[in-house]
Amino acid sequence: MTDTARSTALAAHARRVFLEAVLRGVPALVHSLSEAGRQLLLMPSEYGVGLARKDGVGAWIKLGPLWQATLVEALRQAARPGAGDAHEAPTSPGRLTLVEDKIIEREITSSRLALAIMDRASWEFTDLRTRLNALEQHEELPPHDLLRAPALAALVLDTWHSSGLGPSEWSLFQGVLHDEFAHLISESYHEVNRWLIEHQVMPEVDLRPFIRRSPEARQGALMAALAGGVVVVGGNSASGVVTSTGSPHGLDSSGSGAEQTRYMARPVATDQAALSPYSAQAAEVLAQLQRIVGRQVPAFAATVFGEGDGGQAAAPHPPSARLNAAINRAQDALVRRPEPPKRSGKTVTGALAPAEAPAPQVLDELKVRNQAFKQVLKQAADSPAERATIEIVAMMFQSILTEERIPAAVRVWFARLQMPTLRVAVSEPEFFAEADHPARRLIDRMGACVMGFSGASGSDSLEREIKRIVQVVEAYPDTGRRVFQTVLTEFEKFLEQYFEKENQASAKGVSLAQQVEQRETMAIQYTIELRKMLNEVPVQDGVRQFLFQVWADVLAVTAVRSGAQSEVTRQMKRAAADLIWSASAKVSREERAEVIRRLPPLLKTLRDGMGHAGLQPEKQDDHIRSLNNSLAAAFTAKAAAIPRERLDDLMDQLETLEAMLPEAEGVEINDTLMRDLSGHETEGLEVVAEGGSAPTPAMLAWAKELQVGGWYMLDYRGRNEAVQLAWRGNRRNMVLFVSPNGRGVLFQQARLAAFLQAGLLLPAQDEALTVKATRNALAKLDVDPSRLLN
Repeated sequence: MTDTARSTALAAHARRVFLEAVLRGVPALVHSLSEAGRQLLLMPSEYGVGLARKDGVGAWIKLGPLWQATLVEALRQAARPGAGDAHEAPTSPGRLTLVEDKIIEREITSSRLALAIMDRASWEFTDLRTRLNALEQHEELPPHDLLRAPALAALVLDTWHSSGLGPSEWSLFQGVLHDEFAHLISESYHEVNRWLIEHQVMPEVDLRPFIRRSPEARQGALMAALAGGVVVVGGNSASGVVTSTGSPHGLDSSGSGAEQTRYMARPVATDQAALSPYSAQAAEVLAQLQRIVGRQVPAFAATVFGEGDGGQAAAPHPPSARLNAAINRAQDALVRRPEPPKRSGKTVTGALAPAEAPAPQVLDELKVRNQAFKQVLKQAADSPAERATIEIVAMMFQSILTEERIPAAVRVWFARLQMPTLRVAVSEPEFFAEADHPARRLIDRMGACVMGFSGASGSDSLEREIKRIVQVVEAYPDTGRRVFQTVLTEFEKFLEQYFEKENQASAKGVSLAQQVEQRETMAIQYTIELRKMLNEVPVQDGVRQFLFQVWADVLAVTAVRSGAQSEVTRQMKRAAADLIWSASAKVSREERAEVIRRLPPLLKTLRDGMGHAGLQPEKQDDHIRSLNNSLAAAFTAKAAAIPRERLDDLMDQLETLEAMLPEAEGVEINDTLMRDLSGHETEGLEVVAEGGSAPTPAMLAWAKELQVGGWYMLDYRGRNEAVQLAWRGNRRNMVLFVSPNGRGVLFQQARLAAFLQAGLLLPAQDEALTVKATRNALAKLDVDPSRLLN
């Protein structure tokens, strides 16, 4: 037997050992649940609670044996080779969308069971996963491998429901089921590891070779550990980031090893002139946070290499088991509706439930509860770094929830993000080192869009989207930054549709701006293709420039309004061909007579086309005058005439010009192709076509960073008013701002940077929402640093 075949056989047998260990423990698990049910019936309780317990235990006694049989059969089915290949994960990050409440509840329930398993069995699973990956020559176990806690938890929950048991019975037995199932799986992992060690499969597991870091990252980790007073022996940190066996602390079972150790160096621009003011400001605040907190809590500083100065983020460090459980309970309490107010033991008639209560009242209650949660969470934390993280996140959200420019109804949903953000901040130290961390960016983007939020049309759909996003984040607590990145992408896509179709103030302006972009893009494409066609054709320079600078725009306007294959567009193309022929050298009397005969209708078509494109009569006269001079020069030109065959070929190319146009994404726009947009101004759209000096690189960088949805103060044409960035062109060269009353102002990128530089366009927010919240937290820490650990 070859080594590969032997390894495959050992891996397959190890999986059978695991399955048999789990199947042996299922009867004991069922017996423990039955015993727990009997004890519940003996416990004193109120009448309603006792009745619910009796119904739940009765359902278990009736359906428990069926669940046991269903679970055993499902485990055997799932253990068959290839059984999980076609299975699609319901929690796949690429498909995160809002689904029915009952499905979300099931996903949350499944995640909690998986977390309970990993709290008990994380080390055994890490060793087992490493050994099997070595045997099977895989980088990671498949996502739906039966060895994974999420797959096991989903299977247990599916069989529970398929056997007729429901959420009420699960809730009744949840504590015992979590403990017993976590113990069973931990023992099963241990049994497989013992069997593999007996067969000489990696008796000593060392995960350090699997941690993918550059030499600079390893040096940075060592320096950070020394700076934080961490003792390092044999490459293993006593700080808990790496265990004595080299295993990363608390690796998430749902992520790959490569994914969990992906936090490597992030290039930071050293040329501050190339940074926008916002980026430089955010980097300064985060660096200050690391310095101040690091002085009070050295272990916190050790989690961020390089102290924010172009350094590297530490490897992920999931919350301790106690803290993770406390975060879960706090999140459940925030999601769960409290009981309606009572008076004299009776429910008050007409009392408002939380969903019906005024938003400010709900918000005040959430603020109080969040402060209470903070104390509980800090008591559950195992390290000073965790307590410091809890305090900083709590202060940040306290600042966000008191931001009066955000409506109270929206801040209620922001409050629900505190626990998911805390979980990410504890497990991913780069949350405090990167302004572009997905969790920060999501909060900043949503906050910027609702800053100054009013009852304008379309606001309900924006609030619904924020609600949906918060619910999705809550439904996937164990996916870290991935869920934040996914919903951030979805939010960006939503904004595109929102400003284009749902927001009445911006819909007209966006439509006009899109037409301008389409027209300008096609004009540039026509110009490029006409240049190629006339590259070797002897045509007067005046005619050549007219075709490139004027007639290309006429063709674009006609194609946009009437269609590329319409008769009007064909007429404009024939006019271009006639103009090329008329401007070529004429050596015979017959050709000159033909030019004179064709000239009046040709000039009329040219005037009609320019008028159609919006050129003023004065500019039309200038172009016609220039063309007459070029045509007169053609009568005395001594250059070779254009052969009839070449003219026919040019006409054929013009007829099929659209098929030859370069792709818009591949068009390189340079100064010679930039066009004057002033002719596009209409009643609903103002175009900023002049003013301002050449912008600096920092201002250009800032202009590129402006995000759709953000609010600004614009000083233009004697008016100083609030406007919202409603649209960026597909090629990001045009930017549209819309006022609440529907006034649209269109900028080109360079002109926008000039307005920023001159202070004529100012952000409504001095800094991003999370940056401001971090700065406020730093101010409080400066007054009372002891609150980090107390």
